[in-house]
Amino acid sequence: MRIGGTTQDRATYDSSSTEAVTYTVASTGDAPETLTYGPSFISLAAGYAGEVIVGLNRRLDDISNTISAALLVQSKMENLYSIELGNEPNFFVDSDPIANGASWTAAADEASQVSWQDAVCGNLSATGIISAGVYFGTSPMSLVGLTVKEGDAEEYVKDYCSHNYPQSSGSYNLATLMGHSDIAAQIEPYAAEVSAAVGKGKPHLFGETNSATQGGGGISPTFGAALWILDYVMQTVLMGTNALYFHQGTVGNCQYCWWGRYNIGSPYYGAYFATMALANADQIAPLDSQDTAYAAYAIYKAGAPVRVLLYNSDYYISTSGTRSSQTYTLSGLSSPSVTAKRLTAPYATSRVDQGENPTVGGQTFANGTCTIQGTESAETVTVSGGKVTFTVAASEALLVYL
Repeated sequence: MRIGGTTQDRATYDSSSTEAVTYTVASTGDAPETLTYGPSFISLAAGYAGEVIVGLNRRLDDISNTISAALLVQSKMENLYSIELGNEPNFFVDSDPIANGASWTAAADEASQVSWQDAVCGNLSATGIISAGVYFGTSPMSLVGLTVKEGDAEEYVKDYCSHNYPQSSGSYNLATLMGHSDIAAQIEPYAAEVSAAVGKGKPHLFGETNSATQGGGGISPTFGAALWILDYVMQTVLMGTNALYFHQGTVGNCQYCWWGRYNIGSPYYGAYFATMALANADQIAPLDSQDTAYAAYAIYKAGAPVRVLLYNSDYYISTSGTRSSQTYTLSGLSSPSVTAKRLTAPYATSRVDQGENPTVGGQTFANGTCTIQGTESAETVTVSGGKVTFTVAASEALLVYL
């Protein structure tokens, strides 16, 4: 889990506070412009069962306060994965305190990141603890540029981090979001970022990502967004990223969140199916050219293929008429039969909160508990001459177990 985002650069640590977080907002859907947090906030993070990335403030240029917070984080959180020093510094401006009255440029940020890494990690007496970069996009600030400037501070870096949102407020397009070749084109600029990290012997993360900025209104709660998650995960893993952290925003004002107060969202189904595909695997290989709407991935364990993921990203909605399909033939199989589970929904635009549940192998998730429910449906197909054929409808995916 990552605790961070815009508000980390608005937050000040208050060691005397008895509250986890203190802030005021005009509306419950707003993010606070300023806030403080106390030791109990870090205690809450320490209680999480998994590893945690903690985002601390750099924008306000109060390095003593950030060091105090970092010391507490280090001492209290046995589950600490890394610390971020600032969030999306490419959005800092010349008037921010960190700029010190000068122009805020890529060179200024690179120097600032290295300086803060030295100061913070020197006080922590720690190496390999900083998630560096934390850039939105790849220009004008980039991991390619930052890795060149790290120098001796490289020892403090745990990983290099990118943020990515394929679409922006005001120009949402679900067909483009979920399109297989569109996904390949959208993430292509990050290949150099991943290579820069790996070239320094560090993993690359997408430390914050989701479908569209500002909650992704309209397209993000849909089944099409679930399909995007599925294919996006496969393609970024192929690119070499080590992990993706899908942003869950303000409760009650977050259409791309996987769950809300009352409902499981359609995107959760895509994340679950991606987990099914990659579980206990150690290698993935593309079986298509990534320039059409039709995807296929071979998934391996210990050098042997164990599953194949098929995805038809043709866009299907209620006004599309007859639902088209794509036929896939797998060859070189030695077993007498294979089974498959299907990820499907009535339409790409289907939403749980509007009564159109997706299904995973015929099952759904219970609102409120996330418990999988219903009777599982697995498709069994006979292998003939080492070959088997499956049909995958538009806006649908199939996981074949070999």
